[in-house]
Amino acid sequence: MLFKEITILNKDFNIEENMYVGVENDKIEYVGKTRPDKDFGEEYNGSGRLLMPGFYNAHAHSPMALMRGYGENLVLQDWLNTRIFPFEDKLDGNAVYWGTLLCMAESLRFGIVSSSDMYYFIPDMVRAVEDSGAKANISRSVVNPAGIPFDQLPSVKETREAIRLYNGYAGGRVIMDTSIHAEYTSNEETVRGLAALTAEEGLIMHVHVSETKLEHEECMARHNGMTPVQYFAHCGLFDTPAVAAHCVWCSDEDLDILKEKGVTVAANPVSNLKLASGISNTARMLEKGINVAIGTDSVSSNNSLNFLEEMKVFALIAKVKNQDPTVITPKEALKAATRNGAAAQGRTDCGVIKEGNKADLIVLRTDVPNMHPVHNLLNNIVYSAAGSDIVMTMADGKVLYRDGEYTTIDIERAIFEAEAATEGILKQL
Repeated sequence: MLFKEITILNKDFNIEENMYVGVENDKIEYVGKTRPDKDFGEEYNGSGRLLMPGFYNAHAHSPMALMRGYGENLVLQDWLNTRIFPFEDKLDGNAVYWGTLLCMAESLRFGIVSSSDMYYFIPDMVRAVEDSGAKANISRSVVNPAGIPFDQLPSVKETREAIRLYNGYAGGRVIMDTSIHAEYTSNEETVRGLAALTAEEGLIMHVHVSETKLEHEECMARHNGMTPVQYFAHCGLFDTPAVAAHCVWCSDEDLDILKEKGVTVAANPVSNLKLASGISNTARMLEKGINVAIGTDSVSSNNSLNFLEEMKVFALIAKVKNQDPTVITPKEALKAATRNGAAAQGRTDCGVIKEGNKADLIVLRTDVPNMHPVHNLLNNIVYSAAGSDIVMTMADGKVLYRDGEYTTIDIERAIFEAEAATEGILKQL
């Protein structure tokens, strides 16, 4: 496909107008001001359109789409114990497949090309991602509050099997990560064991960190004053590439450790606001040079995957947190939503429009009232654009969503099956 005479968000996250971008197979082969000599097939008229990198959701639990709106107006621990955990106890592979596929459809609708997913029923999640054409870093969340020996944990066995079967699956669209759920759902032997497995396999670790004040303080009480970041660093969990979700209550010393270890922070602004967990200090993280990406968390705590909304809230609450309207520039927010998220997933040839990179692209309408007038288009993308303005989503050079239509997902069936699976579970509760 050749995008012709289109405005783009270029590799430096600046706006360039009347550009040509050529896509061949799964790659961006041409970016330039002049029309290329090569025939790239279909030509896409760029009038009134913006081409930019797709979004990379740095923290998600896709099957939890089945629990959208199910647990409202509850604090995190009540939400988990009275609504989420009982529902999850009734899940099966069929429900997880359709919940994940529904989540992939919503992701593509809102420009998300890849998600860092932490859950279980891994084969069913992989199948849904493969069928959708999207990308995902998937990890089997390991919990062990009972202190079962590490190698006897079913979740560890599932992790090893998933790595063997699915790492690099679907032409590299699926990458396996490892995941310790959190400090409060495991013990030190489990953390150290999974850290060693992660290093042995050369993978990325995905973990919840300091999401709530209670979690943060109880960890310090259990571990001689060590915060979750300090505890995980002590256990070697950050000696491999890692994504730490939330980091709402991290101290300045914690941030120094995250910077030193090269850990990505996946900020989840809407979920943290909805559960009243707090506001992570992303401006301070960026100031320290930490790679900050954006996650939606689950649909059950968000309640949508509207990533433009997520990016806007990400920028706004940092200003409130710091009482400073100058922190988090539009360019920083756009990088967090795209390039930084791709880096968190180890997808080094993604997240930026440049020749040789994967063609993970989205098209936004700019010929709509909310995008005018244009004093600075970067400002409009972050603060004015709506999810409905996204009219195309492409992953690895394949158009997956275009003008309201899906090319890989039977959306009516996905909705029907997800509703049926949810109803079946609710009847058991």
